[in-house]
Amino acid sequence: MKAIWNNQVIAESNDTVVIENNHYFPPSSINKKFFNSSDTASHCPWKGTASYFTLEVDGKSNADAAWYYPTTSHAAKPIEGYIAFWKGVEITE
Repeated sequence: MKAIWNNQVIAESNDTVVIENNHYFPPSSINKKFFNSSDTASHCPWKGTASYFTLEVDGKSNADAAWYYPTTSHAAKPIEGYIAFWKGVEITE
């Protein structure tokens, strides 16, 4: 699977985990040069508190377009630390 934004592959892996129709990519699969930490956080009742990344590609910014759970509840352990995308990030094979 590939995550693409602004015509750039920002993550690629054969080992994504799909939960609620979102592909969660292993941390080792992202191209870190495109990811900047964000102060944004949100809470999911069954997964825990999510943190976000802003994507920066070729001078364009996509605020909070990637999220992850640094620490998950027991039920969501398979995605702990894994990164998912939204806000126009294309997920493709």
